[in-house]
Amino acid sequence: MTSFVRHITIDCADAYTLAGFWAGVLGAPVGADDSPGDPEVAVESPDGALLFITVPEDKRVKNRVHLDIQPKDRTRDEEVERLLALGATLVADHRRPDGRGWATLADPEGNEFCVELGPAERAALTGARLPVTADDVTEVVRLAAEALRGAPADRWDEPAGPLEWTCWETVEHLSDDLFSYAAQLGPQRPPLDDYVPYRWGADREGGPQNAVFADRAAGPDGLLWTLEANGAMLAAMVRTAPAERRAFHSYGISDPEGFAAMGVVETLVHMDDLAAGLGVAWNPPAALCDRVLARLFPDAPADADRWAVLRWATGRAELPGHPRLTAWKWRSAPLDGTA
Repeated sequence: MTSFVRHITIDCADAYTLAGFWAGVLGAPVGADDSPGDPEVAVESPDGALLFITVPEDKRVKNRVHLDIQPKDRTRDEEVERLLALGATLVADHRRPDGRGWATLADPEGNEFCVELGPAERAALTGARLPVTADDVTEVVRLAAEALRGAPADRWDEPAGPLEWTCWETVEHLSDDLFSYAAQLGPQRPPLDDYVPYRWGADREGGPQNAVFADRAAGPDGLLWTLEANGAMLAAMVRTAPAERRAFHSYGISDPEGFAAMGVVETLVHMDDLAAGLGVAWNPPAALCDRVLARLFPDAPADADRWAVLRWATGRAELPGHPRLTAWKWRSAPLDGTA
């Protein structure tokens, strides 16, 4: 048995006020039960937890332990400016002309922390591939559910674009895909020669073969809850499964990142089908398309619009200068060749 870090605890003069600053840094709430004057205040996010404790002593010397943070959705320099506006101060600037380096800031009570390059900037500097993550699964499912909630109520039984399934069945199939990918990563020793043995079946002849179906009586809202729930399961499994875990997929044994990428691609392309059937808009982020192309379709053209390339790679559209695909498959196996 081992231990884990429950909180990083920071002594301070005013726990609630300092927690409010760090809540802004992390985009996470102050504890719901905490209020001004409380001697202990927590800020918890999926990426970690901070606990602030009011103490009578002043801070007198440089901290022996400090936090290093990376921006998720902006550049390092943009994040530095945002944090200065929140109340931080610049202590030392270690940013270099070549784009590398970091900035050391202090929070309103003088606790030092460093702002580093985010993953996208690091990848741009090194030429490395950005991985597909649990956050990507969460984001694409959020975007899909948001788009689908605007669908006309009378079109759910219409065909989903070129598919023979209805729009309702296509969301059920997508939800089931996310569930099954999560399930593949769940066992301590996943099967390497078949899927986890749930009972699969179709509601009608020609319908999708699923293990998970939505209750039709719950209506479109209930259908989308199943999509969100199964997306959350996949995100949780990708986030917590060991990187070395391997599990079966019919296109090749895959790893947690691979299952994340497959879930993202399923969502992106089936939303394309659903957008045609339901008459809703669907324009996914180019950066997300680029990450899944790099992971699952490493030989796809790199010099064209990323969403157009992904639609071409999955046989859904033409791409100028390239023959239309009538058969396709992604690369499930890890790109480093490990199995």
